[in-house]
Amino acid sequence: MSAADFETFADGCRRDLEQALAAWLPAPPDDCPERLHEAMRYSLLAGGKRMRPVLVLAAADAVGLGHPDARRLALPAACALEMIHTYSLVHDDLPAMDNDTLRRGRPTNHVVYGDALAILAGDGLLTEAFALLAREPALDGPAIATRKLQAIALIARAAGAWGMVGGQVLDLQWEGAPRQDRAEDDLARLQDVHARKTGALIRAATGAGAIMAGGTPAQVAAVDAYAIELGLCFQIVDDVLDVEGDAASLGKSAGKDAAAGKLTYPALFGVEGSRQRARECAERGHAALATAGLSGHLPAILDWTLTRHQ
Repeated sequence: MSAADFETFADGCRRDLEQALAAWLPAPPDDCPERLHEAMRYSLLAGGKRMRPVLVLAAADAVGLGHPDARRLALPAACALEMIHTYSLVHDDLPAMDNDTLRRGRPTNHVVYGDALAILAGDGLLTEAFALLAREPALDGPAIATRKLQAIALIARAAGAWGMVGGQVLDLQWEGAPRQDRAEDDLARLQDVHARKTGALIRAATGAGAIMAGGTPAQVAAVDAYAIELGLCFQIVDDVLDVEGDAASLGKSAGKDAAAGKLTYPALFGVEGSRQRARECAERGHAALATAGLSGHLPAILDWTLTRHQ
């Protein structure tokens, strides 16, 4: 698949997502106060790569074999993942967390609306994500109901104490902590944080897409193995970009990790050593898909992730 083919697919996913998010976001005056709607919309519809929802739809396509219902069945999960991801960014940017003032190329939510409303906007997005998962797609039948329950359980675990929230706690806990005596202990700590904070939601995205499209247990397991490698590759590349990138190209502040004393892959292995580890992740991710005979757009997402720093 060419890069142009993948961009066409991703652009189509983003168009569908933007329309669905705008339609499914609670609207004033009946569903929520005007100011809350404005704050949620400000961050949710700010653009961005939309990697997680694109992953949901790519996984659905991969197991659905081009079935026209695959994307329709998976689109609510794609929107829910973007709501959850956006809530996490709004909260991560708060002064009590990462204290960042730039996100997706513009002022962060708390800079515009204040800390209190930013917290509540994040709370609203998180809660509405699960309301959406329970409500849509609005189809009857035990098969769809079972898929919804499986997707909700998967996403809730990935977003909660076991996954993203737990990873954020560990990241804060170990920020600025002294290096350990053994390098392998530092690596284990780093891998644990990233598997939870970044990787868990990426795994949930592919898993939910495969589940909602009716994937077999073997197919769901294969996309999960792929997603583990994709999540690690994404984080390694993100660490490299924090060293080498700039705010204009990243859409967020650069050099924050080093300034905060965070343990990162470049801090442990250097930039080139980190790139090599990212390449190894990509190889394992491709192999996981190949074992189940899955292709479609998932391999292109892995290749795009790998080459973001080039």
